[in-house]
Amino acid sequence: MRRLFAIGEALIDFIPNETDIKLKDVQGFTRRVGGAPCNVAATTQKLGGEAALVTQLGEDAFGDLIVETLQSIGVNTQYVERTEEANTALAFVSLTADGERDFSFYRKPSADMLYDPSHIDDIKLTEEDVLHFCSVDLVESKIKAAHEEIIDQMHQVGGMIVFDPNVRLPLWEDEDACRKTIQQFIPKAHIVKISDEELNFVTGIEDEAQAIQWLFQGHVEAVIYTKGAAGATIYLKDGTTISHQGFQVTPVDTTGAGDAFIGAVISRLLTTETRDVTEILKLQGEQILKFSNFVAAKVTTQHGAIESIPTLEEVNQALDQ
Repeated sequence: MRRLFAIGEALIDFIPNETDIKLKDVQGFTRRVGGAPCNVAATTQKLGGEAALVTQLGEDAFGDLIVETLQSIGVNTQYVERTEEANTALAFVSLTADGERDFSFYRKPSADMLYDPSHIDDIKLTEEDVLHFCSVDLVESKIKAAHEEIIDQMHQVGGMIVFDPNVRLPLWEDEDACRKTIQQFIPKAHIVKISDEELNFVTGIEDEAQAIQWLFQGHVEAVIYTKGAAGATIYLKDGTTISHQGFQVTPVDTTGAGDAFIGAVISRLLTTETRDVTEILKLQGEQILKFSNFVAAKVTTQHGAIESIPTLEEVNQALDQ
């Protein structure tokens, strides 16, 4: 069976018990397991795929909670290392009335940043596998080197690589370092997923069409451009475009929606026999977008990322109606 390996941060999101209030004024929070790669792995697993998380957690209660949560879903945690050198990362979030977020991170450093690249040698990748990564753990750290190692290994075996920049500027010393690092890693991926909020920042290009074309560098074969409630569009290197208008819902918490979207995409990619990105998306792109837009929309109607991910049965039942 084809597998997803998601590398990067797993953390605890502290979601406010009240909305439309500044973070400094929030009186109480509810803890939720999160972190984009963690959310993606959980989504892929809940939607019928086989997923493993590659990260490091502290030897603390929050690390225990993350492992137990992932195991309860079925995510493979054998590549989750533990350390006493640093704590599991934390993120405090405030929500506006429409579910948008503001973050404050506690990770200077966090356990994931100290992940030793030598652990990558224990992971046996094949051409059937998919690798997913984001930019949060591409700050200068040991785990950035681990990303480079596992990406190189995936290229060597001929597997598929998906990059979601998932820009979080508060975690970078300056915006330029964030942008340049993302630009450095874009050519290493076969599929780049990017949001309308990130496109101009990452590319430095105002014109939307030109900015999307700029992303077709190196190994990039497809760009998946997400536009929140307005849906998403797949752009292929040969000029083909495939769109879906999305689903209209009343959002409560947008945390993890983008992660759920790309996790849903990957769950569908894992079911295909071919490994040709262009062929898969030409044949199934419309259905994949419909499926993934529904999952992302559904996640925004509840609090928390992992807890709000629907099951494959729930998605199929809703879309069959």
